[in-house]
Amino acid sequence: MKPFIPLALAALCLPGLPAAAQEAFDPAAAVDAEFDHTARIAQQIWDFAELGYLEQSSSSLLQSEIEAEGFTVKAGVADIPTAFIAEWGHGGPVIGVLAEFDALPGITQSAEPTRDPLASKHAGHACGHNLFGAGSLTTAIVLKRWLEATGTPGRIRLYGTPAEEGGSGKVYMTRAGLFDDADFVLDWHPGDRNAAPSSSSLANRSAKFRFHGISSHASSAPENGRSALDGVEAMNMMVNMMREHTSMDTRIHYAITDGASAPNVVPDFAEVFYYVRHSDPDEVRALWPRIEGAAKGAAMGTGTTVEWEIIHGNNPTRPVPTLQRRMTQILEQIGGISYSAEEQAWARTLRESLGDDAPPITAAETVAPYAVLTNYGSTDVGDVSSAVPTVSVRTATWVPGTSAHSWQAVAASGMSIGFKGASHAAKAMVLMGVELYSDAELREQAKAEFTELLGPDYQYESLLGDRKPPLDYRQ
Repeated sequence: MKPFIPLALAALCLPGLPAAAQEAFDPAAAVDAEFDHTARIAQQIWDFAELGYLEQSSSSLLQSEIEAEGFTVKAGVADIPTAFIAEWGHGGPVIGVLAEFDALPGITQSAEPTRDPLASKHAGHACGHNLFGAGSLTTAIVLKRWLEATGTPGRIRLYGTPAEEGGSGKVYMTRAGLFDDADFVLDWHPGDRNAAPSSSSLANRSAKFRFHGISSHASSAPENGRSALDGVEAMNMMVNMMREHTSMDTRIHYAITDGASAPNVVPDFAEVFYYVRHSDPDEVRALWPRIEGAAKGAAMGTGTTVEWEIIHGNNPTRPVPTLQRRMTQILEQIGGISYSAEEQAWARTLRESLGDDAPPITAAETVAPYAVLTNYGSTDVGDVSSAVPTVSVRTATWVPGTSAHSWQAVAASGMSIGFKGASHAAKAMVLMGVELYSDAELREQAKAEFTELLGPDYQYESLLGDRKPPLDYRQ
């Protein structure tokens, strides 16, 4: 690998670009200049808090902002109304930037550091996707301005990717071939630290199992009823026994999303929502018939019927170490995130809810060293990273020690600590993008490594089959 060039010298040393052109545009300073804009967009999407495939206002906002910058926008791609692609430029490498913007159901919180649910909302940005969308928008805008100012050939493309939370929006976009002509993709995610490890996620598949029975009076005529809820409970019991006979990396979760509404009525409908995960997508495929078998057996034993619908499925992420090491070096050069006195006071109050083991709030000022690790979550970025070399980064948008999908994450995502993290991510991605546009040797090395990681016989296959996007899965 070529030695990393310190950022202080990068503007003078990028290969193939005239020095005068490089000196005329400072990409890191350009990101800083966009901070208020980044924060405003993040705040608006936080206020919208729209669920997967229902993000009309959030998607429209991002589209209007990027179109105003001169990008050509194509909306409604991959049969998803809220998905879009925005592009600017010509020739050269094609670099995509992923932008998410969906919220999570059932968790709300104001931007206060103590528990304060908002009764007026039914969802919240507990995974910080409002920050994700805003930071990625800034990345695309600044890279476009850099390409324009330096005369560098290349195209910059912003992918508006809905429904990451259980809807697999990027999988449908990948399946539709929307990443086939991209050379690289830049990705980031909110978090409680600054890091760019080679992180492999778990493959997963989910489905809603719907049991149908016969309703009846539960006391005066129970013999006439067949309980759909019994079917759900029987299935859950069998799957729970199955856990003993799966490999260590297996993760299975479920939620009863529709049970009985009155104890004196035998329910004629019940639904349970299942997730199955494993580091190897082939293991997910092997486990799945056993889940289906439990559903069939439960229906047979309870005198009910069952049907199921695959909702989402993701391949594991495939990090390219060359790119992740370079992103770590970029983070080390730009450093961590400092809080103002007001932000420190806010963070100290929130930290009281995180427990005694939470790291100090000064951990946001540090950068984690490069590492190779397994992330036991799942993401549809995995499918993108199976189609095109993808480089990812996490920044401290939340108070250190904060877990994703928590009220603490919602709170920080709606105030300046989150906005700083989004801007920090944009700076790292912009600088990574500048290197990829400028350094042919880096591009060649990363692509060769990506091809080797996939192997000579690799063929992309989604875990969704040929189903259409479940546009109503949050309704």
